[in-house]
Amino acid sequence: MGLHPLEFSECYLDSPGFREKIKAHEAELDKTNRFIKELYKDGKNLINATKQLGMAQRKFAQCLGEFQFEYIGDAKTDDEKCIDESLQEFSSFLKNLEDQRELMMRNITETLMKPLEKFRKDHLGVVRAERKKYEKETEKYYSSLEKLLNMSAKKKEPQLQEADIQVETMRQHFQEESLDYVCKLQEIQERKKFECVEPMLAFFQTVFTFYHQGFELAKDFDHYKRALQINIQNTRGRFEGARSEVYELMKRIRETPQEYRQTSPISCEGYLYVQEKRPPPFGSSWVKRYSTFVKEQKILHMVTFDHRSGGKIGETESVTLKSCLRKTTDVLDRRFCLELDITDRPGTVLTVQALSEDDHKFWMQAMGGKEATGHFLGRTFSKERGIDAQLDDVGLRFMKNSISAIETRGINDQGLYRVVGVSSKVQKLLSLMIDEESNEVDLSTSEDWDVKTVTSALKLYLRSLPEPLMTYGLYKEFISPAKGGSPESRIQGVHCLVHKLPERNRQVLGLLMKHLANVAAHSKQNLMTVANLGVVFGPTLMRPQEETVAAIMDLKFQNIVVEILIEHNEKIFADAPESCPLSPAGPVLSAPTRQSKKQSRQNRPLAVYNPQALDIQNVGDGSSVATDETSMGSNESVSSQSSSASASELPEKSEHVPLSLSSGSNSRAPIAGSSWSTTGSSGEGQPDCTTAASEKEKPEESVTSRKAKAVYQCVAEHDSELSFEVGAIFNAVTESREPGWLEGELEGKRGLIPENYVEML
Repeated sequence: MGLHPLEFSECYLDSPGFREKIKAHEAELDKTNRFIKELYKDGKNLINATKQLGMAQRKFAQCLGEFQFEYIGDAKTDDEKCIDESLQEFSSFLKNLEDQRELMMRNITETLMKPLEKFRKDHLGVVRAERKKYEKETEKYYSSLEKLLNMSAKKKEPQLQEADIQVETMRQHFQEESLDYVCKLQEIQERKKFECVEPMLAFFQTVFTFYHQGFELAKDFDHYKRALQINIQNTRGRFEGARSEVYELMKRIRETPQEYRQTSPISCEGYLYVQEKRPPPFGSSWVKRYSTFVKEQKILHMVTFDHRSGGKIGETESVTLKSCLRKTTDVLDRRFCLELDITDRPGTVLTVQALSEDDHKFWMQAMGGKEATGHFLGRTFSKERGIDAQLDDVGLRFMKNSISAIETRGINDQGLYRVVGVSSKVQKLLSLMIDEESNEVDLSTSEDWDVKTVTSALKLYLRSLPEPLMTYGLYKEFISPAKGGSPESRIQGVHCLVHKLPERNRQVLGLLMKHLANVAAHSKQNLMTVANLGVVFGPTLMRPQEETVAAIMDLKFQNIVVEILIEHNEKIFADAPESCPLSPAGPVLSAPTRQSKKQSRQNRPLAVYNPQALDIQNVGDGSSVATDETSMGSNESVSSQSSSASASELPEKSEHVPLSLSSGSNSRAPIAGSSWSTTGSSGEGQPDCTTAASEKEKPEESVTSRKAKAVYQCVAEHDSELSFEVGAIFNAVTESREPGWLEGELEGKRGLIPENYVEML
């Protein structure tokens, strides 16, 4: 049973039962007071703990937002770009969530903590004061009553009457206090029900509002989360493919390291110990230097580097060789030594020591003017597997036969082209199908060959061709559109390049892409999406002639090119493009970033040849020395995730940008600091006067009258750069030694201009 009601009539009787009822009411209010005090204390702790949580989460969000992934290579795929940006997205999400949490804490303070404390002080505190007053009046009344009753009856009547009046007055006052106190007790007992619960209701409303905000944030985040999951899945798939290729390359290099040492017919490099003579009585010392020998120019670049001194790089010294002689041990008590006669120091002989006998022969062969024996680093599966596959009528019939069989018998098979057949059966089928003397088998009706054997044989045929279907010569040009520009420019770039392929190559590629588009259309059944097919066929259809880790890192861009071909096969293979605004050899370029520009100035070598930046793919008789393909910055894939990319956005900036564009498929842009320069407007690399006397007779085209117009706004971040608005006209525009930059005059000031921010007039 609950508390007994306090009747006002009982205030006059003031019975023991009445007093027990009052004590029960007082005990209940004391309990309520302790409850509110404890709740207030716990609420404070909750708020402080939540603030600590908020501070920790904000610090966590800040840490996420400040970190950026570094990536291998000269550009990112769409998926890598989204993954890089995901940390900033996570940081923003957490900060937004913490803003809502902070708002919740403020609301809890206002709606719960303050009302409860106010009720405890204004009402329960008043009752406690009234209780003390009631007890005091009780003590006073009953003391006076006892005193009155103890008076002697022999007192005079006036004294007795006066005492009676005083006690009566005190009795009335006591009874009035009792009535007020009883009324107050019952009022507070009723008031506490809503005064305590209503703030709690507001508290939970605030909490639920916070969680609802979190739910809304989660709904907004859901679309991004799904897209990011696809990005992660694609990146993981590409990682697995690249990792297997890297391990395979590492295994081959470990087995035959010498075959992989020589990677360039233009130069050779490695460590040599160079003898440095000192004044008597110190004799001489041998210093380890990393040396690069440029064969055609006979220039030896030497950089001091000691791994034991923390890896600090010293200055570069360059000398020109006249001759190289073997140093015998009877002349010098050290093995593997060479004596170099230096032309730019007449009478000076430089003695160097190789690391081993094989290394000694390597340097002797290189410095003796003989061409180093080249090692073809790319794999041709025809030699490896003993299959003589050719891109002829027999091969075309096999392709059509296989595609017909796959689409007839297995278009819905899960993992189509991913699930491989038994190697021996696959090679047997391919050998049978490309043998001109054997009778052709209709794979659509034959039950002797299962679908996975047919798909594996088709892939093996493409890998066994003497040259990839998309050719070695166009490999870097196909890769370039995937590394930069808008989705539209990528499609256009690939479209142009497809129609530069030989007729038979384009015919077979179009046949295959139409088939793969059909496979992707059944992806709900076979699980082979465009992205999955790109992973499978990227390395099969296009690969570099030189097999390096850097080339393997470009596998992800091969996949993107194949995705473009599959998704837009009808447009690409229908007709040749009406126009190609930019030569595919020079795709949509990106101006250098401020960060990379700063690094290029700090780390730019002296005005000497830099062999590490050379592209050896297209060097041969009559060809120009060329640099590596330009870095293209971050890109969006033309697959389904990339449709939101804007074609009109400001050009993204990258570290290496060619100085000029070329219409030739094998031309590349010269690098800063090399002994090659560009002449004329074609952008073809030509040797300068220091390397080819025949070039001296060629008149250099005057460029002082060239003008350019700004197509983007730019704010200079260095004294040597120009700031300009869209539409600014530059005079006397020339190419700069700084990669990706031009020099020109604007309003009487001459300085650097980002090449991608202007168009030549």
